[in-house]
Amino acid sequence: MTVLERYIFRQVFFSILVVLIVVLGLDVLIAFLDQMNRLNDHYTLSGAVHYVAWTSPRRLYEYITLGTLVGVMIGLGMMASQSELTVMRAAGVSTLRILFIVYKPVLLMAALGLVLGQYVAPVTEQKAQSVRAIAMAGGGGYSTSGVWHKEGNTFIFINAVESGEKIHGVTRYEFAEDLQLTRSSIARYGEFHDGAWVLENIRETRIQDEKVTTDRLSEEVWKTGLTPELLSIVVVEPVDLSITGLWDYATYLKQQGVSADLYLQAFWAKLLQPLSTAALVLVGISFIFGPLRSVPIGQRIITGVILGLVFKFTQDMLGPASSVYGFPPLLATLIPIIASALGGLYLLRRAG
Repeated sequence: MTVLERYIFRQVFFSILVVLIVVLGLDVLIAFLDQMNRLNDHYTLSGAVHYVAWTSPRRLYEYITLGTLVGVMIGLGMMASQSELTVMRAAGVSTLRILFIVYKPVLLMAALGLVLGQYVAPVTEQKAQSVRAIAMAGGGGYSTSGVWHKEGNTFIFINAVESGEKIHGVTRYEFAEDLQLTRSSIARYGEFHDGAWVLENIRETRIQDEKVTTDRLSEEVWKTGLTPELLSIVVVEPVDLSITGLWDYATYLKQQGVSADLYLQAFWAKLLQPLSTAALVLVGISFIFGPLRSVPIGQRIITGVILGLVFKFTQDMLGPASSVYGFPPLLATLIPIIASALGGLYLLRRAG
């Protein structure tokens, strides 16, 4: 790596780092203040601190693309403001070469995003959600938080999943083929043993021939397709799941006859995040070589944020549209990426 390459790399890389640190710090502070309103006798200040800390990798992952875009625009824009880019090009350094150098830290950030999104954020996010749900329930197994799931004619609500093989607050509603409720049950706790869940402390209600009977069971073996691996996926929002987890759960939903579009959209968005970052950065760089060459740093930040938000809103709108109009979720993810890449190339070509 030449002196010039090291200089450009350092300028862009540290600009990205500063942006990510500032944005992440603000988001963590806001999240911590929000948790202050949720404190009770069981969910204490210490629990709130742990929750925010566990969710930090997910927050960092969410800002990788936007932080990279704004960081590139700041780092490259500072060089443009000081006429360094002009001097480089006058010295025979082509725009294409500058682009190649700038993309090195960009690809580094994209790789970091893939690692966080696949291996780190899903694990820490599940831990954060489970710990908070159990704490807010006061150790009793029931709380207002949790997730719904459908398996066949059974609707399932689970308050929290702990360490993958322990569940708290399991409510099940079983329906007949004519959609009449036949059985409901509430279990305080369950553990996974020998391919099935062993539920404890169960209150069961059966409805047969207009007769309602209620029983209490100390234990029940619940055989279901919801393995600990799948349950660790269910308790986390689709955008916070790993790439492989999203694909596995989408496959499972299809087997159950349930629409998996939401999870497929999140899968393609995560898998193609490096391309999203690269396309957005290309637009940002074209602005630096063009209309934003000599504007104040604040204007570059605002422009970068607007670009990132427009891109995200476009993907968010095309996702549900793909379910309504029947085109593939992959296409909904690719359209903004292709449009950004083509727009960036066009603007860069115009800028010379």
